[in-house]
Amino acid sequence: MSWKAAVITVSDKGSRGERVDTSGPAVAEMLREAGCEIRYQSIIPDEQKQIEAELIRCADTLGLDLVITTGGTGFSPRDVTPEATLAVVERETRGIPEAMRAESLRITPRGCLSRAAAGIRGKTLIVNLPGSKKAALENLGAVLDALGHGLEMLASAGSADCAAPGPAREPAPSVDAWLREAKADREAGKIGMYLLHNGTVRASARAAVREGEDLPPVRKMEFSYDREKVDAAVAEAKALPGISLIRVWLNSGELQPGDDIMYVLIGGDIRPRVVDALNFLVGKIKSECVVEKEIF
Repeated sequence: MSWKAAVITVSDKGSRGERVDTSGPAVAEMLREAGCEIRYQSIIPDEQKQIEAELIRCADTLGLDLVITTGGTGFSPRDVTPEATLAVVERETRGIPEAMRAESLRITPRGCLSRAAAGIRGKTLIVNLPGSKKAALENLGAVLDALGHGLEMLASAGSADCAAPGPAREPAPSVDAWLREAKADREAGKIGMYLLHNGTVRASARAAVREGEDLPPVRKMEFSYDREKVDAAVAEAKALPGISLIRVWLNSGELQPGDDIMYVLIGGDIRPRVVDALNFLVGKIKSECVVEKEIF
């Protein structure tokens, strides 16, 4: 399977153009050779909030399977990539950096000084690598085969069979946290308005509301979605004029009346464009990306 990946280089000098980034392109090439599709690459400074925003964007907005960072894993006061990673992941995966450090120790006793972290946010795996090209490739090579198996397990938990409802329900996101993160995003300066859509399960059947049919109350809903179609819809909406930020969360499984179905946050320059983009994306998701089965 081809995994959608991002490579983020964290470097003050690299972000200012004072140093050529060699580790990021080398890591991206290794991932391509392993069958990954590199959807996103960037160079950002060693600023924790900016790193956090970039990781969240790759996981939540771009919906990528794998995010690899290089740099910022040492002892310098500016090395905060592990702290940023641990601040945004929901589940830490300690075995990955442990395996990388073990490989590094076979090469140099300084391998124990790496503070790299790794973890899972939603269905995205985030892994820190050292900043030097040599160390980054050595560390990635030590875990690359295992990462593929981990990504398969992550995908099978929800997107392997998109038509079938899953048994587990993901917690709804914090809207306040979303807005804080959005305003820390590098695109925030272009945004004059944020609009949020929160869809929930109604007790009244769709046909009863829309066509006036006489139907009993909805007891529950089986809800599922196609991740790739959602990603494509988000990309279309992001390409609309004036739109700089999109965040989407979708529930899955067996839902009760009142449960959240989806959250969609859109940021753009002026109200008409943001309203149009929100209507477009929510309509596209509901008509093309999800399966809703009401049970009476």
